[in-house]
Amino acid sequence: MAALYTGKEVDTAVISKLYPTRSHTGAAQGGIGAALGNLEEDHWEWHAFDTVKGGDYLSDQDVVEVMCKDAIDIVYELEHMGLPFDRTSEGRISQRRFGGHTNNKTKKAVMRTCNAADRTGHMILQTLYQQCIKNNVNFFDEFQVVDLIFEEGECRGVVAYEILTGELHVFHAKGVMIATGGWGRVWSVTSNALTLTGDLNAILLRNGYPMEDMEFFQFHPTGLHKLGILITEAVRGEGGVLINSEGERFMNRYAPTVKDLASRDVVSRAIYLELQAGKGINGERYVHLDITPETVNHYFKEDDARAVDGKLRSITAEYVQEKLEDISDFCETYLGIEPTKDPIPVHPTAHYAMGGIPTDVDSRVFSDENNTILSGLYSAGECACISVHGANRLGSNSLLDLVVFGKRGGHVMVQEVKEKEFGKIDAQKAIDKVQAEFDAILNSKGQNSPNEIREEMQILMTDKVSVFRTKEGMQESVAKLRKLKERFKSIKVSDTSKCFNLELLEAWEVGCMLDLALVTAKSALARQESRGAHAREDYTERDDANWLKHTIAFLNSDGSITLKYKPVTVTKYKPQKRVY
Repeated sequence: MAALYTGKEVDTAVISKLYPTRSHTGAAQGGIGAALGNLEEDHWEWHAFDTVKGGDYLSDQDVVEVMCKDAIDIVYELEHMGLPFDRTSEGRISQRRFGGHTNNKTKKAVMRTCNAADRTGHMILQTLYQQCIKNNVNFFDEFQVVDLIFEEGECRGVVAYEILTGELHVFHAKGVMIATGGWGRVWSVTSNALTLTGDLNAILLRNGYPMEDMEFFQFHPTGLHKLGILITEAVRGEGGVLINSEGERFMNRYAPTVKDLASRDVVSRAIYLELQAGKGINGERYVHLDITPETVNHYFKEDDARAVDGKLRSITAEYVQEKLEDISDFCETYLGIEPTKDPIPVHPTAHYAMGGIPTDVDSRVFSDENNTILSGLYSAGECACISVHGANRLGSNSLLDLVVFGKRGGHVMVQEVKEKEFGKIDAQKAIDKVQAEFDAILNSKGQNSPNEIREEMQILMTDKVSVFRTKEGMQESVAKLRKLKERFKSIKVSDTSKCFNLELLEAWEVGCMLDLALVTAKSALARQESRGAHAREDYTERDDANWLKHTIAFLNSDGSITLKYKPVTVTKYKPQKRVY
């Protein structure tokens, strides 16, 4: 989105370690939130309140208002670009229910999420890529960015590794936007693709710049059992229900009003507690997500989860297949089950980073806790922290975040780069720095396997820094992560070739993930409360008096971490207890 708006006016390059349409945005299934009100009453102010409430009041409310206001126009803009949204019988953009999105009068779930079947992210990605090609944006595919170039306190370009040849390239720029997604591969069970390793976030930390709110990482309640592959919230939005081993629709106990459509942190903790109570299916670590027409139509009798204008609508197998085609394919491919006939085995999966690179409402990066602008650098999407999602992102707000702040960042980049000349850089020095880092990996005489280090990190983070956390568990995590970082200094890779040396790149990515894991665990250990996705068993309540503030974490050159804090921006919505 940013490249589309800069590409119309200035020379723009997109540098990606993947072919762009393989970006993880394509895995976003359910939809994009916007208060269009096409099927029932809705208002952007309701959307804003739900976002703040869902974020457990850690969201900066000024940027939430911007996002929810802009949402309506941006969805229509995507439609005009050619995005094939599902349609109502009147030809309007179709909308569905999603967790945490409510009618603020009735407190019932509202139809707010615009969708293209269950592959909305894929459609947005394809549409924007086509528009970028149309506007002559330059794409450098399979070039992995491995460092940022800073001179005189300004970002002036990047160093990228060409995967095909093993050559290092310098891209000299007046402005750089980081839009590299999350780092879910830090955990062993995740919905994230193998490429989501947080490279640029780690690079910024190593260059002395901070991350914000890293302790807040969302665990989506419905990942496929063992695999972690995402089962979209749209399944519940279309009427699917969560069932434990006793055949109970247990969300009635945890969220009596919206039930299965409570916010993700609430549902994830509910599933975890059911498993902890021994109510997993067949004694195993999963519950059932049931979208079979028989079950869904049965529960229509006791709630209005799918009511439109006061009328209940039953569903058919054909309807499920039409609205959730990709989900049906996933279940059949990976588990051999058919969701219209069999319930889906699910459990929480590491899904989304609420924290990341601190930015302002126009995607400019901050260099410290005082919101000092870092000249020449911008960021948007999951790798950034505006902070619009606070302590817990609402479903369908991620795609919205991308396009709203990608567009705003693109506009500002054009204005600012037109007003300045290229700053001087030492290209050879930038290359030598990265080459020395890679040579250290290639020439290491150590015997430690980067794959084993990665696996130990992932298991540690899954066990100790996951849905529920304790002081002792996180202290253990910090100590063991430091030891893993020491072991990483003496790793061994067997492939020393130039062409497609993925072993080298994967080893380098392990180093990035270790830095992010350590910052996450340290930030979580310091926050002595439970809020949103950060739930502590030793501090079970939210503490607004002491912790209504953002964590700003710095990674020091000696490997230690400095934590600072800054206030949350509160405008209309004073913190109150969340009730679903």
